[in-house]
Amino acid sequence: MVISPVVRCLVLLSLSNVFMTFAWYAHLKELNRQPWIVAALLSWGIAFLEYLFQVPANRTGYTVMSLPQLKILQEVIALTVFVPFVLLYMKQPLKLDYLWASLCILGAVYFIFRSG
Repeated sequence: MVISPVVRCLVLLSLSNVFMTFAWYAHLKELNRQPWIVAALLSWGIAFLEYLFQVPANRTGYTVMSLPQLKILQEVIALTVFVPFVLLYMKQPLKLDYLWASLCILGAVYFIFRSG
C-alpha cells in the first residue's frame, strides 16, 4: 500500500507535535518543583523523539508543498494537539478564545493554500 506524501506528512507531523507539546509544556505540571536544568534535560530527550518524526515529515511534505504551506500546516496541527493537551492533561478550562484563534489559523490555511 502506497501512502501519499501529504498523508505521510500529516501523520508524522501529528506525532511530532504530540512529543513537541510534551517537551515544551509537560514540565510545567510534572517538574515544577525540580531545578530548571532537570526539566531542560528531560525536555531535550523528548524533543529528540519529536525530531525523529518532524524531520522526515518535513522532507516528505516538501516534495508536494511549499515551505510556507508546510509551516501553516504545522501550526494547524500544533493547535489541534495543543487544545486537547491543555484541556485533558493540564486540566485548564475551555475558552471561547480557542475558537477565535482557530478561525484565524483557518484563515491562514486558506490564504497559504489558495494559489498552488
